[in-house]
Amino acid sequence: MKRSAFLKNAAVVSLGGFIAKGIGAVARIPLSSLLGSYGMGLYQMAYPLFVVLLTFSSAGIPTALSRLVAEEVARGGEGRRTLRVALRLFLVLGAAGSLGMLALAPLLGAAQGESALGGCYLVLAPAVTLVALIAVLRGYFQGKSDMAPTALSEIVEQLVKTALGLFLAGRAAGPVQAVQGALLAVTLSEGAALIFLLSRYRMEPKARLLFVRRESALSLLFAVFPVMASAALLPLSKMADSVLLVRLLALHEENAVALYGLYAGGAAALVSIPATVCYGLAAASVPAVSSRLALGDEEGAKRRALYALLLTLALSLPCAAGLFFFARPITQMLFPSLSPEESQTLAMLLRLSSVSAATLAGVDTLSACLAGLKRAGRAAYAMLIAVLVKHALQLLLVRSPTLSVGGAAIAANACYLVAFFLDLFYTVRKQREVKTYGASRELGRGAGRSDPAGA
Repeated sequence: MKRSAFLKNAAVVSLGGFIAKGIGAVARIPLSSLLGSYGMGLYQMAYPLFVVLLTFSSAGIPTALSRLVAEEVARGGEGRRTLRVALRLFLVLGAAGSLGMLALAPLLGAAQGESALGGCYLVLAPAVTLVALIAVLRGYFQGKSDMAPTALSEIVEQLVKTALGLFLAGRAAGPVQAVQGALLAVTLSEGAALIFLLSRYRMEPKARLLFVRRESALSLLFAVFPVMASAALLPLSKMADSVLLVRLLALHEENAVALYGLYAGGAAALVSIPATVCYGLAAASVPAVSSRLALGDEEGAKRRALYALLLTLALSLPCAAGLFFFARPITQMLFPSLSPEESQTLAMLLRLSSVSAATLAGVDTLSACLAGLKRAGRAAYAMLIAVLVKHALQLLLVRSPTLSVGGAAIAANACYLVAFFLDLFYTVRKQREVKTYGASRELGRGAGRSDPAGA
C-alpha cells in the first residue's frame, strides 16, 4: 500500500469517526439536560457491562479479521469465505453475550447498588449480537482497504442513536425511564448500522477467486483470540471502575454516582474523542502492516507502524493541549445544565485527564500495529500491566478525600502511559520469532510456493 493510499484510508475512517463523535458531542448537551447528573451516572454505570460483553463477543474483530483478509488479498484472494465463517462464529458468540447480559443484570445491578439498572440492561442486551456482526463486516471491508463502509456505518449509527435517544429520553416520565430510552436508542442504532453494512456487502461484485483460504471456525477463533484479549482488558477495567470507583467515592462523598458520571460520562468521554478521530490510522495500519509482513518485509512493516504512530501523535497532541488550556469553556459549552460546582469539578477532571487524549490514541494505533505484526499478545500483556497499575493507584488515590474523583483521572493517565511505552517497545524491538507467511502457516501447497520471500 502506497503512503498516499494509506493516508486516504486513514482519512476516510478518521473523518467518519470525527463526524460521528461530533454528532455525539453535540447531542450530549441536550441529553445531559434530559438525564441530569444522576441519569448520566446511571447511563455510565450500565454501559461497562455492555462493553465487557461486546469485548467477549466482538472486541478486536475488525482488527483481527482485517489482518486475515489483507493477507489473503495480498495473495490473490477475496476474503469472502473467511467472512462467512466469521459471521457464523460471531453470531453465536454475540447471542451468548446477549443472553449473558440478561442473566447477569440482576446480580450486577445489586452489586452496583442501583436496582434501576435491570431495565437498562434489558434494552441493551440485543445490541451485543448486532455489534458482533457489525464488527465482522467492518473487519472484512477494512482488510480489503475499503474504509468507506466503516466510516459511513459509524455516521449512520450515531445519527440514529442521537435522534432516537433524544426523542425517547424527552418523552420519558423520569430520569430512569429517560436512561432506558437513551439505551434503547443504542440498540436500534446498531440495527441500522448492520442493515447498512449488509446492503454494502450485497453491492460488491463477485470476483473470480485466485486463492481461497480454507478457514474453519476454530482456526479463525485462535487467530482472533490474541487481539480479543488485548482489546478486552480496558473494557473489563472500566467495568470494574463502575463498581470500584463508586464505592471508593461513597466513603467520603454523598454524591458518588453523580461524581462518577462527571468523570466517566464527561471527562473520560471527551478525552476519548481524539482517539476516535485517530482510529482511522489504527484501522488503516492493520492491512498496511500485515500485507508487508505477509511478503516477508518485517522492517517495512515496522516502518509503516512507526509512521502511523507519528501521524497519530501529530493529531492527538494538539487536542490534548486544547483540552488542558480550554477545559473551562469546553465544559460550559458542552454541559451548560451542570451546576457551578459540578462544572468546576468537570473542568478539573478534564485538565487532569488531558494527557490521556494523546496516550490513549497512541495505544490504539500501536495495538493495531502489533496485531498486524502478529504480536497482539504483547499488546495484551502491556495492557494487563497498565490496568493493574491503574487499579492500584485508584485504591491509593480515590479513597483520599483531598483527591477524591481526581484520583481516578490520575490513575487513568498512568494506565495509558504505561501501555503506550510498553507497546512502543514491543513494536520497535527485534522480532526474531516473526516468520514469513508462507513459512509460518501453510494455506495450501501452491500458496506458500508463490511467496517472493521464500524464493
